[in-house]
Amino acid sequence: MTPQSRHAHRLMELNALFEEVRVNILNRQHPISGLLPASTAVNAHGDYTDAWVRDNVYSILAAWALGIAYRRVDNADARAYELEQATVKNMRGLLTAMMRQSDRVERFKRSQTPTDALHAKYDTATGLAVVGDDEWGHLQLDATSLFVLMLVQMTLSGLRIIASRDEVDFIQNIVWYLSRAYATPDYGIWERGNKINHGQRELNASSLGMVLAALQAVNGFDLFGGDGDDRSRVFVLADDIARTEMTLNALLPRESGSKEVDAALLSVIGFPAFAVRDQDKVKSVDAAVRDKLTGRYGCKRFLRDGHQTVL
Repeated sequence: MTPQSRHAHRLMELNALFEEVRVNILNRQHPISGLLPASTAVNAHGDYTDAWVRDNVYSILAAWALGIAYRRVDNADARAYELEQATVKNMRGLLTAMMRQSDRVERFKRSQTPTDALHAKYDTATGLAVVGDDEWGHLQLDATSLFVLMLVQMTLSGLRIIASRDEVDFIQNIVWYLSRAYATPDYGIWERGNKINHGQRELNASSLGMVLAALQAVNGFDLFGGDGDDRSRVFVLADDIARTEMTLNALLPRESGSKEVDAALLSVIGFPAFAVRDQDKVKSVDAAVRDKLTGRYGCKRFLRDGHQTVL
């Protein structure tokens, strides 16, 4: 195969992936807010047309990664620019939605009260709150941390998401919001708290791992992508990183006090957090998930999971 034919073949493969991303993600991105609905479904289980922070970040990763692939194969391809700008638009939509609740961040740093937490989901069209403070398990530290972690990664890739000092200050405040995660029980990635879905908050290893990855990534990072100065950098107290890591390692291989194992831990021992340095713990968690949660169609969330579970 000649270099020209190899290049053409790679572009053809990327174009096929672009169609998948366009149909499933870009076509569903709101043209004004830039946010993505978790689903288009409204059924007996609820209305999923809202924009969850976690779902948005994970979804837009596909567009971001494909944009990087296009740049490597053909830097002049217009699709790369389109994918990059869709990513920026989504991340800025999430940033704007959270900045509207900056008073919550300030209150939560002092109160550690769940009703003062940043909301876990927003209206897809407006980015405004869609559910009351006490009507949802909003305190989900992993979702906020995932946003911060990917903000750093995307900025390192060349995207410019943060545009002002005010936004830098807000991200710094988010760091303080997250920095006591080692002593802050939350509702976790599944939003429902403890194992029996009664909404009781716990220290969750999957949340702590994502917080740890975010704090390590953002510490000393220039949010202007190398074009700023010390005022555009975010800093984390070394003690907060150390305490978060110690608490995480003390919990593993368990997810929490009530959950022996949880599929969410895969995001901590692997992509995107890669937060566990002890390879014995990594192998222990991986083995527990494979042995106890693997089924015919993937993995259960956790043992005795009772939410929308087919018997």
